[in-house]
Amino acid sequence: MKAMPVGELKTHFSEVLETVKQGNKIGILYGRTKRPVAMIVPYVEEKVMNRKIGILDGKITIAFRDTVDINPEELD
Repeated sequence: MKAMPVGELKTHFSEVLETVKQGNKIGILYGRTKRPVAMIVPYVEEKVMNRKIGILDGKITIAFRDTVDINPEELD
């Protein structure tokens, strides 16, 4: 992994992006002490998978009525 201060990053940003596109990581150093504060890493697209929710997924059907017969006393 290569690291560079913010000023150098600003100057060479296009080249840094090309380096990252090739799969490399770039550390960003900040301040007079050149303390590491961030990292630019290649973007990895996540695959969206259909999740199976619970053991009854696909085995039951849930239906909701349009009206509910309940009076306010039952809510207490």
